[in-house]
Amino acid sequence: METQVFETNTKSRFKRICVFCGSSPGKNPSYRLGALQLAQQLVERNIDLVYGGGSIGLMGLVSQAVHDGGCHVLGGDDLGFGFSVIPRTLMLRELTGETVGEVRPVSGMHQRKAEMAKQADAFIALPGGYGTLEELLEVITWAQLGIHHKPVGLLNVDGYYNALLSFIDKAVAEGFITPAARNIIVSAQTAHELMCKLEDYKPKHCGVAGWV
Repeated sequence: METQVFETNTKSRFKRICVFCGSSPGKNPSYRLGALQLAQQLVERNIDLVYGGGSIGLMGLVSQAVHDGGCHVLGGDDLGFGFSVIPRTLMLRELTGETVGEVRPVSGMHQRKAEMAKQADAFIALPGGYGTLEELLEVITWAQLGIHHKPVGLLNVDGYYNALLSFIDKAVAEGFITPAARNIIVSAQTAHELMCKLEDYKPKHCGVAGWV
């Protein structure tokens, strides 16, 4: 994989961002470009990456580019070592090629998601499949319940998530999601626009729990 070189010159409110994305690169070259542009934004803002541990597809592109840019993958412990979070049952299936950063095996998917959420200051979803969608909707639900107050971003490359956003708007119109909870999702079609929106994000919904 070609090494990317980025400049670090932008101050961010975030130390670490968790990225959800596909273990496939997808058919549209724009998805790969979007992943690399997001990695560039993270490096320029000196933000470490938290992710699920795969080294292929969009996950591999983002993690390698952030690592090559000098940021940690994840950088979440006191010693400053990077690590990724992956269940033991997925290691042989997902970790093909050279590992990026330190790998932290966990017992299962629930522990994986809890660890990723704990370590991150915000969440971003790139294009992906069932797993990406499940992880995205779970952190949105946690925000709705007040379990966390961290921004949730959707990088809607080439309108990939238009149908999902339309469904959510339908759920608002039908009374299943409140207008305030609709504001949990911060979406944009470019990485730069999305990061600017996330930097300015302030929660507008009222949750019922209280865990950060």
